[in-house]
Parts: sequence; structure tokens; C-alpha cells
Amino acid sequence: MKRLLILSGKGGTGKTTTAAAFIRFARAKAIADCDVDAPNLHLVTSMKTEPECSDFIGSEKACIQESLCSGCGICMEHCRFDAIEKTGTVCRIREYSCEGCGVCTHVCPAQAVSMKPDVAGTLALYREDTVFSTASLKMGRGNSGKLVTAVKLAMLKAAPETELAVIDGSPGIGCPVISSVSGTDLVLIVAEPSLSGLSDLKRLIQTAETFQTRTAVCVNKWDISPEITASIEQFCREHTIDFVGKIPYDKAASSAINAGVSIADFDCPARDALYEVFCSTMKIIQK
Repeated sequence: MKRLLILSGKGGTGKTTTAAAFIRFARAKAIADCDVDAPNLHLVTSMKTEPECSDFIGSEKACIQESLCSGCGICMEHCRFDAIEKTGTVCRIREYSCEGCGVCTHVCPAQAVSMKPDVAGTLALYREDTVFSTASLKMGRGNSGKLVTAVKLAMLKAAPETELAVIDGSPGIGCPVISSVSGTDLVLIVAEPSLSGLSDLKRLIQTAETFQTRTAVCVNKWDISPEITASIEQFCREHTIDFVGKIPYDKAASSAINAGVSIADFDCPARDALYEVFCSTMKIIQK
């Protein structure tokens, strides 16, 4: 199985739109959404069954047993994250402030505080003709990299024998992206024609090179700035990076997104350009 990961340096470049189109073009039987902070690939997939859901356990957080709490406030005094508040005669944990350091468990004279596993997110696996793995990280949790790894493993374990897996990654270069890149055969970077887009592209390429993962680049909405698009192409030539095409700005893309379908289902210039990008990308990944 070849694993294609689609990334972008920032949100809004067209990464998920590209991933959704590739899924349709390839008729992919194994797909994953590794943007666990803001997953949205499910909005343009045609899954009809309910997913198999499971809790993702991250780190531990403190829990106060109110029947044992005397309200002395010693735990509050020692909590450097200001994660404990007094309500009435007992103390309570502020869920989103607790960092799980465990100091409160050691200083509580009534032994009312304990550490409990924290549900940091939810994994969802759709099993139809296509296996689709996705997840959602709870607000304020810091285990995004581990959750991305769990998403990929769930897809690989459940996927049928297939030639290609398409993975929609997270924007940026943080922990979710690093976990997404690991083990992939090719990273396709969807760049935007702006100075920040070029800077983001360079950072993403450096990240992929750390894992010795091959990269390819396409530019979305290239005709907004032909000059910077030319700079991106020049950068790719100078660094021997495969440049696989340019997609024009097309209002049909917005129409497809608003309708909750893939642009692959629209007859428009952006769809045709994306198909050329897809064909060029497949030639690279199959080498």
C-alpha cells in the first residue's frame, strides 16, 4: 500500500479540497483525516453508516472526591497552574487548566485527590467499501501527535488490500504534521501563491526531509499571483522537488464546498487542473 499525505503550510489553502478530489479520482479504499484539531474530510465523503467510535486516552488529570474534601485549600496553594478552585466548602478541578502534574495528590491531607485517565478525544472508524479513519481532539488537550498515530494505525489495520491510501493532514508543521509524515511514501504540499505561502512551503519541505520523505508541490489559486507562483516553481527546480501542477482560482470550488461534495464531481477548470495534478502525483508515488 502506497501512502499519500496531503499537507499545507496554513489553513484555507485547499488541502482538504485537494484530498477529497484525489479520493474520488483514485477511488481510494483507505482514507484518513489526520487533522484531529479540526477534522472536516467527513463533510465531503459519502459514508452512510455510523462509525465505530472509541475514546482516546491521553495523559492523566487530577480528580477530587468531594465526599473526602475538607476544603482546606492546601491543593490550591500548591497548584502552579491555577487549576483548582473552591466552590462552597469543597475544592474542584478546572478541567482545562489541569496539566496532570500530580502535586495536589501529594499535598492533600485528606487524600481526596487522585489521578484519573483523561479522555482526550474520540476516534471514529467507518467500515464500508472504503475504510475511513478520523478523530477529534478535545479542546485544550495536548496529545494531538499520539492521536494522529492512532488514526493512521486504525486505518492500516482495517483497510482492505489496496494500492493507495490518501491521508488528509493538518496545516502547519506542528506535532500532528510530524506524526502524519512518519511512514508515508509521498507528501504532496498544497501551496498558496503568497509570500507567507512560500515561507510555509519551505518549512514543510524541511520537515519532510527530516523523515527522508519525498515531497511534491502544487499551487492552488495560482493565477491570484503568477509572480509568486513562478517563484515557487523556481524554488522547486533549484531544490530538485517535483512540481506537479497549478490549479486556477475557480468559484466552482466554493460551490462544491458549500454543497458538501468533492470538486471532482464538478465540470470546471479547477477540476481539470486537479486531475492533471493527480495524474502527475500518481506517476511519482508509483516509482
